Amino acid sequence: MSTDTETGKAGPLFEDFLKEQGTYESTTEQAVKRVLAFQLTTAMKEQHISKVEMAKRLDTSRSQLDRLLDPNNNSVTLAVLARAAQAVGRTIKLELV
Repeated sequence: MSTDTETGKAGPLFEDFLKEQGTYESTTEQAVKRVLAFQLTTAMKEQHISKVEMAKRLDTSRSQLDRLLDPNNNSVTLAVLARAAQAVGRTIKLELV
């Protein structure tokens, strides 16, 4: 059993459960992609950037942009995500922990 650092209570953490199930890495990757898609969509809304305009900024098609913003599409590369972040004036920060 692990100790939850936020609550200080002993008990299994969800992270431990995912590791036991063998799905930790894929679940984490999917979660990161969903968060990035959400953040890009939010930045576009905040800046009043339409999908057509965003596609132009990325020099891509609207359908390609839809795939990029689809939180269930895991085939998007880091390079494409970085370009999209730059198009809304943001950067992606990754770190190894």
